[in-house]
Amino acid sequence: MLPIRTRPSLTAAEIAALGLSLAHLGAGPQSATARRALRHLFDDLEAETDVIATTLATLTSPLDGATARRARTAAIAITARLVVRLHYADARGDVTIREVEPVTCLVHREHWYLVGWCRMRQSIRAFRFDRMLAVEATEIPARPHRADRFLPFQPRTRAVNALTS
Repeated sequence: MLPIRTRPSLTAAEIAALGLSLAHLGAGPQSATARRALRHLFDDLEAETDVIATTLATLTSPLDGATARRARTAAIAITARLVVRLHYADARGDVTIREVEPVTCLVHREHWYLVGWCRMRQSIRAFRFDRMLAVEATEIPARPHRADRFLPFQPRTRAVNALTS
């Protein structure tokens, strides 16, 4: 008989994907149990910091309806490798319309982000979901991108090397 692993080892990208899936559950019948399970994945972390605690709280809280719809559109585009058109307000409130090749979704502190190649800026960008006014699906194919090369909070040389390879 095979031993049962009670603490699976997951990558940060896998945990973020689980968190995004949980966010889509809203207040469904399995959501509380699923969020509790996600919290247990963090039990083995060596250093509990305010960043980890805040990020965990965000990961395990349901998204509001409008943000969940935007996240769902982005997630479908990531899977289908299609460009999305964002109506996005930056920190100053300036609104732009951008075509983005979505790569992954992630959480940092209290915010959900869509990470992707911004065709307008010709570089990797992270877009906060709460600043998106709209996310439109397109039929424009996106180039394939490896998510691990686009994750922020990594050494700068790795991100730069990802652009040149």
